[in-house]
Amino acid sequence: MAPAPASGYDDPSADVLTEAAAAFGLLASPARLHIVWALAQGESDVTGLAERVGGALPAVSQHLTKLKLAGLVRSRREGRRQVYLVDDPDVVEVARLLVGRLTARATAAGLPAPRLRGL
Repeated sequence: MAPAPASGYDDPSADVLTEAAAAFGLLASPARLHIVWALAQGESDVTGLAERVGGALPAVSQHLTKLKLAGLVRSRREGRRQVYLVDDPDVVEVARLLVGRLTARATAAGLPAPRLRGL
């Protein structure tokens, strides 16, 4: 990659942009965003997440696998069940910021706050 022109801008590296785009790509799914949102508020097993986000157990499990492979969530064994939690606090911060701003914008416009839909 050619160096950026001397414009005074401090652009992130191509590697950082690629990693950020991958994280945003995973969170572009309302279902996965809802799962990360739920896990940001406390750890849960797949059954609890499926009930909370309104999705089928196999679908939630598949979303968790993708999020886990990307390093956004992790799991630990608790007896016979897997408990999931967010593994990237920066992703939680971005999700909270965006959802918070969208909620504030809707409230200011007198609209109902946007809700994350289930799977």
